[in-house]
Amino acid sequence: MNTHTTTHIIYGQSPAIQESLRSAALIAATHVTTFITGETGTGKELFARYIHQKSTRKNKPYITINCAALPENLVESSLFGHKKGAFTDAIENHKGIIAQANEGTLFLDEITELPFQLQAKLLRFLENGECQGVGYHQARYYDVRVIAASNKNIHQEVKAGRFRQDLFYRLNIVPLELPPLRKRIGDVALLMSLFFRDLVKEYKITAPTITKEAQLCLQRYTWAGNVRELRNFCERMLILFSGKTIGIDNLPTEIRQQRHTKRDFVFHLPSQGIQLEMLEVDLYEQAIQSSRGNKSAAARLLGLSRDAFLYRLKKYGLR
Repeated sequence: MNTHTTTHIIYGQSPAIQESLRSAALIAATHVTTFITGETGTGKELFARYIHQKSTRKNKPYITINCAALPENLVESSLFGHKKGAFTDAIENHKGIIAQANEGTLFLDEITELPFQLQAKLLRFLENGECQGVGYHQARYYDVRVIAASNKNIHQEVKAGRFRQDLFYRLNIVPLELPPLRKRIGDVALLMSLFFRDLVKEYKITAPTITKEAQLCLQRYTWAGNVRELRNFCERMLILFSGKTIGIDNLPTEIRQQRHTKRDFVFHLPSQGIQLEMLEVDLYEQAIQSSRGNKSAAARLLGLSRDAFLYRLKKYGLR
């Protein structure tokens, strides 16, 4: 399957991103409200669009709005609409974003930035489809599938009293958590090749070559800005080193310096050491149990191809 380019396709072969794609496909088959969480740059809007395109609403409107970008005094009018003369600048009737998304999908990004006083009104809409514009005395009803997202810790926002708990529960019927790039390192090289492919077409210049040593350094980097940071890196490297070879010394300072800092290892070696072969066998058996005997699924959990996994099972006499 595919996760992340300018064409709204999601490219990635790592088990983490494949699991997110499987969950998104299941969500798309329903009309349930969904809450997407993940760090900045992990592709929340991309997944929201993916869910819409895989759903029965794919030929209906898809509207995305960043709640943090809405002027505070116009948030209610923007979402729910207003009647002409309802306030000073209301020179004509305004339909509102919810009405525009009728029968389609509305993606509310940075939902935690929605003013507290409007959260109750959004909750009413989610519960019964009721939408009352500013200046109107009667509500109208719309059929809109809502997908919300935030890169903040929503539980902390609720605990701090900045976000309504009942609204969170209504949004979080089916949560979808996106993995950061540091947990899908196997996808770094794939994404880089795709970004360079697209950027070469855009800039009409030759892509650089990256040495194996530099590639290893890039795979070990934590990518705090996730896929967005990786794309920006590719764009910078293409412009500065078009047609040239990029080595360790050509990488940005923050990437080179991280080589010498203590990494947050996925596995911590016990002080007494381990028997590597026993650990390998144990991981294969755990993967088989977790996948209920499905060899293809077990291979994905370990980041292996099915053939490579079957070879290792045969090597150790496992079934």
